[in-house]
This record gives sequence, C-alpha cells and structure tokens, in this order.
Amino acid sequence: MSETRADRELDHADSVAAEQRYVSMLYDKLDELRRYNSKRLAETLRETGGTPQARTERDISTKMHIDKLSQLSAVENGLCFGRLDLDSEERFHIGRLGLFDEENEYAPLLIDWRAPAARPFYLATAASRDGVIRRRHIRTTRRTVTDLEDEVLDLDSAEQGSHLGLAGEATLLAALDERRTGQMGDIVATIQAEQDNIIRSGMNGVLVVQGGPGTGKTAVALHRAAYLLYTYRQQLTKRGVLVVGPNKTFLRYIGQVLPSLGETGVLLSTVGELYPGVAATATETATAAELKGRTEMVSVLNNAVRDRQQVPRKYIEVTFDREPLHIDKSTCSQARTKARRARKPHNEARKIFRREMFSALALQVADRLGRDLLDQRDIDDIAAELRADSQVCEVLEQLWPEIEPTTLLDELLSSPERMKKAARRYFDESQRRAMLREPGSEWTPADAPLLDELAELLGEDDSEQQQAQLRQEREELAYAEGVLHIMEQDEEIMDPERLRVSDVLDADLLAERNRTNSELTAAERAAGDRTWTFGHVIVDEAQELSAMAWRVIMRRCPSRSMTVVGDIAQTGSAAGASSWHDVLGPYVARRWRLEELTVNYRTPSEIMSMATPLLAEMDVDLSVPTSVRSTGIEPSLVRTSEEEDTARTARLAAEELEAVDGGHVAVLCPPDRREEFGGEVSELIPRAAVGPRPEGLEAPVMVLSVDQAKGLEFDSVIVADPAGILEQSPRGINDIYVALTRTTTRLSVVHHGDLPAPLGPPES
Repeated sequence: MSETRADRELDHADSVAAEQRYVSMLYDKLDELRRYNSKRLAETLRETGGTPQARTERDISTKMHIDKLSQLSAVENGLCFGRLDLDSEERFHIGRLGLFDEENEYAPLLIDWRAPAARPFYLATAASRDGVIRRRHIRTTRRTVTDLEDEVLDLDSAEQGSHLGLAGEATLLAALDERRTGQMGDIVATIQAEQDNIIRSGMNGVLVVQGGPGTGKTAVALHRAAYLLYTYRQQLTKRGVLVVGPNKTFLRYIGQVLPSLGETGVLLSTVGELYPGVAATATETATAAELKGRTEMVSVLNNAVRDRQQVPRKYIEVTFDREPLHIDKSTCSQARTKARRARKPHNEARKIFRREMFSALALQVADRLGRDLLDQRDIDDIAAELRADSQVCEVLEQLWPEIEPTTLLDELLSSPERMKKAARRYFDESQRRAMLREPGSEWTPADAPLLDELAELLGEDDSEQQQAQLRQEREELAYAEGVLHIMEQDEEIMDPERLRVSDVLDADLLAERNRTNSELTAAERAAGDRTWTFGHVIVDEAQELSAMAWRVIMRRCPSRSMTVVGDIAQTGSAAGASSWHDVLGPYVARRWRLEELTVNYRTPSEIMSMATPLLAEMDVDLSVPTSVRSTGIEPSLVRTSEEEDTARTARLAAEELEAVDGGHVAVLCPPDRREEFGGEVSELIPRAAVGPRPEGLEAPVMVLSVDQAKGLEFDSVIVADPAGILEQSPRGINDIYVALTRTTTRLSVVHHGDLPAPLGPPES
C-alpha cells in the first residue's frame, strides 16, 4: 500500500520532534560546559599572590577559560545543522564544534564540521555515497528545530537533485532567499562540494581561488581560515592567520563569520592598517593611487633615502678643542661608500658612517697634535671626545640623519624638488605633480605600502637593544620550558574535560606571552608589530591590490602559505591585476595552483543574463558562473532626465525598500555624485547611510560608489547614472559588472539619455 501524504507529514513531524529532543540535549551539554568554564574562571580569578610560576599558571588558565567561553557562546546559533546515517548503522550529528559524552567513553555527541568524519556531509552523492545512506539537513532558529530535509543517497530510492548536483538544495535555497542583515552569514551548513575541496586544501603554497560574482569566494576564504586553524592548530597558534580585505566596511561586514565558527584569533585587516600607528583612510585621485602602486616607486623611495646620505661640496668647518676642524668631501665620501657597501638599511648603516667619520676626524686631530707622539689609546680618546661634541654630531646628523618613514615620505610627497630628484627617471612632470600633496596631509591607503617599503629601506639601529633582548629571551625560554614541564604533570590540567596546555602553547609561545601580555592572542600582538610574519595569509578581493601592496603582503608571509581570492573580471582599480600570473610571478614564478568556483549562489539568472555580455567587452578569459536561482523578477531599466535622475533614484530607493520588506537596498553611483544622490535619498529615508562607514551596514539603504560596494551584497541594488560610472572609473565596464551583481533579488538601472552601450543597444 502506497504511503499517503498524511503519513509522510506525520513521519516528518516525528523526525522534527526527535531532532528537537537531540538538539535540546546538545544545548544542555553546551550550557554545562559554559557553567564549568565559568566556575573555573571565577576560581582562577580569585587566586592572588604566589610565586612567578603560580602567576604564570593562572594567566594561562584564565586565557584558556576565557577563550573557551567565547567559543561556546559564539557557536550557539545553529549549533547542530546536520546528520549522517551510515551503512554501518552509525549515526553522526554534524555541527559547529565537537561535543562528547564523558560518561560513555567520550562517544561523539556532535562532530565538528572540520573533522574528517564530517566530510561526507559535504561530498557524498548518490553516485559516490562514501558509506552514507541518508544525509539530513536540520534547520534551527536559536534552540528550536524548525524543519529538516532528508537526502537518501541509495541509488535505488534517491531522487536526483538539480543538474548542478547541489547538496541539501532546499536548505541551500532557503538560506539564499533570506533577507540580508548587513552582516555576512556563514555557509557552514550549506557548503557545496567544489567549495569544500578548496576549504580543505592543504596549507602549503599559494592557492588562487578565482570565482565570479556570487560564487561564495569570501565565505570560502573565511571557512578555509577556520579549517586551517582546526587542522594545523599547533603550527598556526603561534604565528596566527591574517585575512586582508579591501576596506573597513568590508571587514565589518564579514566580522562575525569566524567567531560564529568558533575562531576568534584571526586578524582582519586592510593593507593600510598593516602599518601600525597610521590611519591610512584619506582619499586621493585614482591617478595618484595608481602611480603610487607601481613597482617603480621602490626605486623612487630608494633614491629618496640615498638623497639623505649627503657629502659637503668642499668642506664644513667646525670648532673642536678651540681649533678649526674640516669635515671635508673626500672623508665623507669614503665613509659613505663604506656604509653603503654594508648593504644595511639607512638607519643601521648610519652607525657605520659615524664610526668611520669619528675615526677619520680623530686622525685629523692627531695629525695636528703630532700623530707620532700618540698611541692608539690616545686616538680612541680623541674619537670619544668627538662623539661627545655637539657641533660635530650636529654636522654628521645633517649628512646622514636618522629618519622616520613618515617624515621622509611626507617630505617627498610635499616637495616638488625632492620628488623630481628621486623620481625623474621613472615619472614625467605631470605624473610627479599628480602625486604631490600639502605637507602634513593625512595618509591614504596607497601611502601605507610606501611607508612599509621605507621602513624596510630605513630600518632601525637597535643592535644593542637586540643583544640585550636575545639574552632575556633565552632566559625566559628556559623558564617557560620548566613551567610547561611542571604543568603537564598536573593532574587537574590533564583533566580530559579541559584543553591541555600543549594543545595551545609551546615553550616559545609561553615565553612570548610572558614578555608581552598573557591576555593577547597572536593576532592582537601582530596588529601592533610591523615585522610580524603570519603562518597563513588570506587575501580577499585580491584583484584590487597594487604591485606595492603585494610587496607588503609577501613580507608578512615569507613561507608563502597563502590563499588568494578574487575575480579578474571585477578589477576596478587602475593599479589592480589583469592576470594572476602577473601578480604572483615575481614572488613564486609558476609555483601556485588555481581553483575556480563555477556556481553563482547569489545573483539570479535574470540579472546574470544582463551582466554576462559585459565579459565579452573585457580582455579576460573567464567562464561564467552558473546561477542556481531564478526569481522571475527581471531587471528594471528606468529612463529619466538628467535634471530628475537624483529625485527619481531617491523615490525608487524608497519603493525598493518597501518591496524587500526589511531587507537592505544599495544605490551605486559615480564617485563624484555620491553626496548628491545621498542627500536626495536621505531626505526620503532619514536612516540612509552615505559613504562607506562600517556602521552604515546597519542602515536600510546605503549610497556608495562601486569600489566601496566590493564584496558586499544587498537585497536590491539601484545602479544610478551608469554612464557616469563608466566615465569616472579607470575600468568602467568592470565596475558596471560589479554593480549589477551585488544584488540577491532585485536590480534597477536609472539612466538619462540612451542606456550606455555595454548595457544594451540605443533605444528607438
């Protein structure tokens, strides 16, 4: 007798109820772990005094419990999202972290999604089941199971999914159809096979992830960071993981993804923020940014540094010991040559220059006194007196000064004479003029790589401090090794319910924490250290980085363990990439591997039909990602007059906001008209945000230029004045392509006159 619809609904309700009981038990376990760690933390904080070893143990214990509590709180929403039923009659639930039953020989209650045992949840198909009979996708709202979807993978009974082979198609589409919240959500419950292969790829080498709009590049990159930290915890805990994004708004947008996956020790940064102490947020012309991003700037900066290593035209006369002393060209030239041949950074080579000069000047004084009457000790005493003479030191400081990167770059960019002297072989007069600015101006994102380059060229003369620090570090390392040995013998620390010290610390890291602050993670310490090198670096929107920015990134990752994520077709910056080979060739030659994402989860097919022809206008050889969704809503083309386009756009934004019912709307316009459109929109929608302020992500409507919208997504997008975008952008067609593909549901194009040629033929 065939199963009736009522029977199926009853079975479904029973399954939901059964999963609700199991999920409730998991949350009880989560609460139990929170209570345990809260209690232990409180006990640790109440302890005071004791030996240095005892204080170190308390610091470590405090950090471990705080980290654990943060992790347990972050994973609460969507704790369990799947189940695997296997041929072996085993059944595993899959979730955001692992939970175990201590009373049943630590049997798994919940498998961490990154564990090898969980991988069939993402990869198993009817044709290649990997022992899976059924895959269940569980949907929850907080602690309540709201629905589930079963995929039976037995070939005799399973219905095949779509031609794209999507796992958990109903769950995936339900997630895609949700309104945007102003923050990116994780995809841990709906990772597809091609995404999983990239996420779990090995850590070594440079992996390039090329993907068109909506393919989940950013989500894949962030889940890869979480996976690498889980799989290579010991290697990465000490050096940390860096995720580089295009701007602060983007970083705010993705900021909750990694904590929701239980990982809080990752540094999210723009390239401009990698130079500590500098807020590189000012704006400048696209021309200036592009010129500063060229590799020729390395030679320009090197020339600017060498220009500060002066010799007098003839000589400089100073009074020493009531007699004239000549600091002459020949002596200075010889000292300068010797200092330069040492191939040390400027500030470190300065020490060699001064040593040579003091020695030469001491001999000059000795000749005056009668060198035959003096021994080496007398000459050394004269050199010491010269070092203490303020007038002599002042002249030598002028000839070879100690310089800060910020000082040198500010003087270079604000002085036509200095700029001409340093850059005339590489940039013509108009280009040099384009890079000039007023003295003391705020730093721009394109300045930060120049400051970093100068920091390398200038260096710091800290040899004495380094020797003292090395001695101290050796002592601290020996002490830390002793502390860890004792702690590993402590039965309480060995309690299986807690992380072992060796799981998160080695002697090097413990010694380093004691030197700085035991409460800081590697990522937090790295944020204030320009010379920090990371265990792995992930670069998102990588196609936008200039050649100078890539030099900064590569210095942060000498191991070249990197994930480079982007889309050449979306390059908007004139300084950006036109091919991955051009970007990576200078650093790793052809020793990098390419993976491509081919499925578009965000952009409906109706909108991709409008955007895809733009690829033919670009000089790129890229495949078009296949959209998984069709909304039935065609893009809207709104023709208006030039005088009315701002008012019409504002009214349309209000209409779209009502249409998406609680979702988010973006108005994307030419850079020089952002304030104009923003003012009109703000009059109708007071909560609208104009410009790329991170807090603007919470606004119902954002008015942005296209480059400011990179990496973001909205329920509805209005592209205003596309002709202006084409005209003002250095890669206008690329920017139009980006603008059209920011939406998950609805798209409108507001234009005056004929629609720009890349978007369609002139209207009759």
